[in-house]
Amino acid sequence: MNDEPSRTRAQESRAAIERIYIAMRHLFIRGSYKPMGMSGEALRSSLITLSPEIYGSIADSEKVELDGLLYVMERLPKGIEECRNIRLISREGLESSNFKTIIPPKRVRNCYRVDEEQMLIEMTRGRSDIYDILTHLTFVYNEAEKIRKNSLDYEGRLKRDWKRLEEIVKKEENKKQFNFDQANTYLSILLGRTYKEVHEAGKKFAKKKETLHSLFHIIYWMGKLAIEEYTQKIDREITFSAILRQRVGHHKYGELWASEIKKALYEKGLIDRPLHIISANPHSVMNSIYAIPALKNTIKKSKIEEVALILSKDKTGNLQTKVIRYAEKHGLKQLDDTSGTNLTVQLIDTEKIPFSAISKSIQVDLKYIKSLRPVLVVMDYAFGEQAYETMDELLKPFEFKGELLPLNIKSVSVMGKAGILEGRKGDIMLPTAHVFEGTADNYPFNNDFDASEFMGYGIDVVQGPMVTVLGTSLQNRQILRYFQKSSWNAVGLEMEGAHYQKAIQSAALIRKSIDAHVKVRYAYYASDNPLETGGTLASGSLGVEGVRPAYLITVRILNKVLQSDD
Repeated sequence: MNDEPSRTRAQESRAAIERIYIAMRHLFIRGSYKPMGMSGEALRSSLITLSPEIYGSIADSEKVELDGLLYVMERLPKGIEECRNIRLISREGLESSNFKTIIPPKRVRNCYRVDEEQMLIEMTRGRSDIYDILTHLTFVYNEAEKIRKNSLDYEGRLKRDWKRLEEIVKKEENKKQFNFDQANTYLSILLGRTYKEVHEAGKKFAKKKETLHSLFHIIYWMGKLAIEEYTQKIDREITFSAILRQRVGHHKYGELWASEIKKALYEKGLIDRPLHIISANPHSVMNSIYAIPALKNTIKKSKIEEVALILSKDKTGNLQTKVIRYAEKHGLKQLDDTSGTNLTVQLIDTEKIPFSAISKSIQVDLKYIKSLRPVLVVMDYAFGEQAYETMDELLKPFEFKGELLPLNIKSVSVMGKAGILEGRKGDIMLPTAHVFEGTADNYPFNNDFDASEFMGYGIDVVQGPMVTVLGTSLQNRQILRYFQKSSWNAVGLEMEGAHYQKAIQSAALIRKSIDAHVKVRYAYYASDNPLETGGTLASGSLGVEGVRPAYLITVRILNKVLQSDD
């Protein structure tokens, strides 16, 4: 079969990604742009050409993409659809203001609603964070244009269905009853979707009512601002603060974050101990070690996975609170982030862990623990380029009273979620190399994990190169097929691997601040399959399906770091 057309489409897509990032860099340096101006049009055009899987029907000129809209809105601050002025800022003191802090449910970033028209969004995770939010906003403006076109007749007058939607939104705001069947019918016409599609989408948005406005409200305001810009020339605008433009790329937040960790290690007398860095969901490490002894009188389960599943379903949070309190009495110290990275860190002194009471599935060399007393430095998931900034700063020696104190780093283990290219949600991927999309930066390495260590648990495991992408929301089927079927033989895609490995190799081979033979371990569980219909991130989260692979990887990491290499 001739696959030349598909290769050509992949090349077009990669060129579109490059144009998007060049345009974003230009606009960031310039300081502002109007989404419906020439610059914004260039971004929208490139995004439509690319047609990422996560944005579904973005290229359709009439149909508004509903799953993609839910995905994006969960990563943007509540109420952003009402704001015509959006300003991206650095951490500039607003945390001490009287503005209410708005935090999106699926992307931890501080946002502030200044007035009825302006939203400020803190960008403290580097360029990846900025590109991520600009991509999401570009999608929103593109879909708003569809709503506008579907709401005006050929003479530019508002259609009856738009006026009826406006009445419904006003009733909803005033907590008055309205006919949902009628409302969904009006909405289906304005969105170019079927009644059933709108009805199902409305239910999904309604489940998120604590963090999102209703679908009626969001569609109305998206359309309202687009219509006002078209008919009254009231422009929408995105701006970047001068402080943000000065700070990006200078590791300001990563340096503050790493300094706090090293200071805490020093003050606790742990700075000279063997250190094992683990990038993972902090709950999974803490629960794997402490949950069984902490809840022995509450939950009669002996398997970590079973206890973790119960914890994940506990809506009150009471069980997790018990685990945290127990852990804090037995070697765990949580460092809440004040730097702006939004990365929580836990320090675990293994000397204080009650090993006789923990799960038998965690294998421990007690002689090694008693002799060398290693310390676990558990950091939350980084985001894109933030992984390089934080790991690069963390691996540097600690500066204290004019003296440099090198850290005794023994291993770096990374557990993350990733998209799989041949498999299904919940499968495990073990990378043998990180291929950085759009660059010549490729990082082969010796992964201290092997597939045989994960066999026999009913979870499929694949090994091979993984692509570190510039953004998960900028991937389409053709690009992913190219990485999978070409000589790259990629098994999955994620956003941090190459950045972590770049920092580790720089520290080990160039700066010589850590041992050149430091152990590195990478293992990812599949949160989605972007090549599978209904398998993208926009189709919904992994949920409890992610508990088994996440805890299997966590236990395997602990089995490595709690035993001597000798």
